Amino acid sequence: MAEGKEAKKVNLKLISEMTGFSTATISNALNRKKGVNKQTAAKIFNIAKEVGYINEDEISKIRLIVLRKSGLIIDDTPFFPLMMDGIEKECSTHGFEILFNLLDQQEDDYVEQVNWMLNDTTSAIILLGTELSDDDVEIFKKASCPLVTLDFWCNDMSFNGLTINNMDSSRMAVEYLIGKGHREIGYLRGSFRIKAFSERALGYRTALHNAEIPVKSEYRITLPTTVDGAYTKMLQYLTSNNAILPTAYFADNDLIAMGAIRALQKMGYRIPDDISIIGFDDLPFSEIASPPLTTVRVPKQEMGRLAVRKLIDMIDEPRSAKVRMQVCTSFIERESVKNLTQ
Repeated sequence: MAEGKEAKKVNLKLISEMTGFSTATISNALNRKKGVNKQTAAKIFNIAKEVGYINEDEISKIRLIVLRKSGLIIDDTPFFPLMMDGIEKECSTHGFEILFNLLDQQEDDYVEQVNWMLNDTTSAIILLGTELSDDDVEIFKKASCPLVTLDFWCNDMSFNGLTINNMDSSRMAVEYLIGKGHREIGYLRGSFRIKAFSERALGYRTALHNAEIPVKSEYRITLPTTVDGAYTKMLQYLTSNNAILPTAYFADNDLIAMGAIRALQKMGYRIPDDISIIGFDDLPFSEIASPPLTTVRVPKQEMGRLAVRKLIDMIDEPRSAKVRMQVCTSFIERESVKNLTQ
């Protein structure tokens, strides 16, 4: 592998000598970074093929595409850097170069960028689809290269997907609250509705339905998906005249839970003596929060590693069956839930 990396360095220098462009410009062009005009990029690609830097018959790179619709989720949580760390480590273990591309649906050349990446036969793709909706999938069905979606799945997909078991995980979290004697259970709902949140909402409702507990709309509060945003909005709710509080809340993620806890504490409520809260994700700060947050742990790095391993399987066996893989979570009991049965 060391020889291969050294050969690539030589090729970059050679392409620079042949084209007159800097190695940085060449790297940006080959990785489809912005700032390189089409004529320059085309010249670089042609020379790269001539000197053997690009071998169109062999997949040597794994391209991580982060699809951004609003940025309200992927920009504001440490969840995704941990997942990317797992991707990078697994790529390194198997000798694959990793490329990173941020795709913004608001960009004018979004479709052009997607089509180019889907037809790059020298790379396989991990698509981080946290902000995807079902309607966004159609264009990715045209992929000529192996593709795995991470943190997204819909029944209309024609490729492999790796997701969290959101519905069952949230159902079990709410069942934990029920087991602790809570019957008045609210839902702290993320304002930007990604598919994962919708699945967690279903788990919340399912747990209450199975226990014959009514779902009360007055216990549902919609909050921004950042700590500061959730704090501000929750504080507004608590200071309003129509604030009705349950004995416990389930939150779409840890950031929302932490913001709500700050607001409740600001208003004099004690956690968990007055109100209990459960989060989701087990972000690094959840363990050192005050009080430490009871939550659902998602194996973030392992999800990244599994996505790479599935791509490698697809490279080795291109005709293998398409599958949906669900990653199991684990429930982390800390100190933010009160036991009402004692």
